[in-house]
Amino acid sequence: MVMLAIQGMTLTSLAQEPDSVMSHELGNIEIVEQQAGTSRLRGAVNATRINRTELLRAACCNLGESFTTNPSVDVSYSDATTGARQIKLLGLNGQYVQMLTENQPNFRGAASPYALGYVPGTWMKSIAVSKGAASVVQGYEGITGEIDIEYLKPEDAQGATINAYTDLDGRMELNAVGNVHLNKKLNTGILTHYENEMGVHDDDHDTFVDKPRVRQFNLMNRWDYLGDRYVFHGGASVLNESRKGGQLHHTAPNVHSLFTTLVETTRAEAYMKHGFMLGKERMSSIALLVNGSYHDMDATMGGKRYDLIERHFYARLMYENNITTEHRLDVGLSLNHDNLKQHYRLSHDVMLPLTAAGEHEWVTGGYAQYTYQPSERVTVMAGMRLDYSSVYGSFVTPRLHVKFNPARWMSMRLSAGKGYRTPHVIAENFYLMASGRQLVFEEPKQERAWNTGISTTWNIPLAGKTLKLNAEYYYTHFMQQQLVDYDSELNELRVVNAQGSSRSHTFQVDATYPIVEGLEMTAAYRLNDVRARYGGRFMEKPLNSRYKGLLTLSYKSPMVLWQVDVTLQINGGGRMPTQRFDATGQALWTDQFPTYAQLQAQVTRWFRHISLYVGAENITGYRQKRLVVGADNPWGADFDPTLVWGPTHGALLYAGVRVNLWNHH
Repeated sequence: MVMLAIQGMTLTSLAQEPDSVMSHELGNIEIVEQQAGTSRLRGAVNATRINRTELLRAACCNLGESFTTNPSVDVSYSDATTGARQIKLLGLNGQYVQMLTENQPNFRGAASPYALGYVPGTWMKSIAVSKGAASVVQGYEGITGEIDIEYLKPEDAQGATINAYTDLDGRMELNAVGNVHLNKKLNTGILTHYENEMGVHDDDHDTFVDKPRVRQFNLMNRWDYLGDRYVFHGGASVLNESRKGGQLHHTAPNVHSLFTTLVETTRAEAYMKHGFMLGKERMSSIALLVNGSYHDMDATMGGKRYDLIERHFYARLMYENNITTEHRLDVGLSLNHDNLKQHYRLSHDVMLPLTAAGEHEWVTGGYAQYTYQPSERVTVMAGMRLDYSSVYGSFVTPRLHVKFNPARWMSMRLSAGKGYRTPHVIAENFYLMASGRQLVFEEPKQERAWNTGISTTWNIPLAGKTLKLNAEYYYTHFMQQQLVDYDSELNELRVVNAQGSSRSHTFQVDATYPIVEGLEMTAAYRLNDVRARYGGRFMEKPLNSRYKGLLTLSYKSPMVLWQVDVTLQINGGGRMPTQRFDATGQALWTDQFPTYAQLQAQVTRWFRHISLYVGAENITGYRQKRLVVGADNPWGADFDPTLVWGPTHGALLYAGVRVNLWNHH
């Protein structure tokens, strides 16, 4: 089936590309070959697609564990008590990356701290990662890029797959996904997931568990109808999750209450997509995309509390026309609605009443995007959005992408664009409540930033094989940014609006080469320089690695019976927040954190319908020595579990099995 595409990203997700087809591009109609684990998309945007071949190189229990072998995306813990995790792209936190599920915005607001755990690895067909200002089609967000998750499709091969996983920390998972083709046009799919973290570990003996005990149920049902000119995709999902962490036993005889954390979440989503192909040549289409979510969360951290109900609705009506082989026009209208009802207490005094707060925003907008491709060597894509927010008024989003191929073995991409974001201050940062510092949240302002970038790719013949080289540089400049400020006031943890002077420089170079038959190596290096103004001083962003090195080796035996994958990461040191001192004058932490390495490996044995895998994470055993500051007095002002910069657990052994049942086309 032909996939209509914009700059290499799926157009409507109504017609999906197959896993293995010939690679060809004609104007803006594109068929992408999906044989390599990671492939660079051919459009004007700097984007790569990670398919299931790459995802299976590690255990990949969820989205947060899917970027182990990726040189561009970092995933780290935000705190040591609730297990909140965040993506970093171009040196900046994940809220500046627009999260999409099949080209529809998702996982906003309160979902963002734990969204990486809401997508089971076995559910994903591929992940598309784009860098720089994204297309205006998806909206005004995506300041540093987009991450688009493609789930397994009901129209994929009929059958079922079961995956079971366990590790020595006491975590177990069971996943089952299956498709049924009811007739030639109507298909349905069921995706299920259960996980339970039963182990309790305190390797540093500070009385706090090293990672929370997570129990999650996740269920999704999907449908599609593939007609001659009409295509429908729709589905719904429900999730229930509990995260328990905190103190295991008392540290002092005069303390009678354990400091515990509990985050309980119920989330439901539904979506539908309608696509209509127009004209005899089917060179134009109309599509309507609609999705909504309901997110109910209750969180307690010691005596502090945060309860939230968040409702989100999104709709987009789009028209796309390949006018000629050289000209393409995309226009559309969008509607986005966020409604948050919040109750919170920022003190450990349980006698204090909860404070009520609400956030409510409607954003209506329209866009136009023009793509010009005079030859196979040049592609220019220019877009403009005009949106109106019920909170912030009108704003304009311009974006430009240019691709130029000086030779068949070389391509260059330039991008520039503006982006906006509505921050939900408490919902996105509520995990900071675990800190003993006094929390101060400023009234939020709309974030605004420009992103510009250049990237170059070479495919160089070398010793009968192809060396793939990539080099890129991106600069992000904020006119208005929300910052978590550890530095301005030593006794306060502030979420503030920083005006001007916030910026990020990111440079990356990576290379992939098949050394011998079946053995492929990837090496990468990335340099981050991220700075902002904290307390009147222009400083490096704290808890942020200055650089990253990555080396991966993947070996597949003849007939692909065995597969061995090894990944080494070198994470550069960085700045810690301004030091605080205890009553004796002893510093509670150092002013810098060190460079550290992580090594992981996995061996997979493939059979006809079964694959067995065993592996180890963090083989070097390196872990942050002091995850929780002030653990001996968790009810005091010095207590802080949010200063996480490194691994939270040591070496971990795991094993699993995948079983394919009656799979056939």
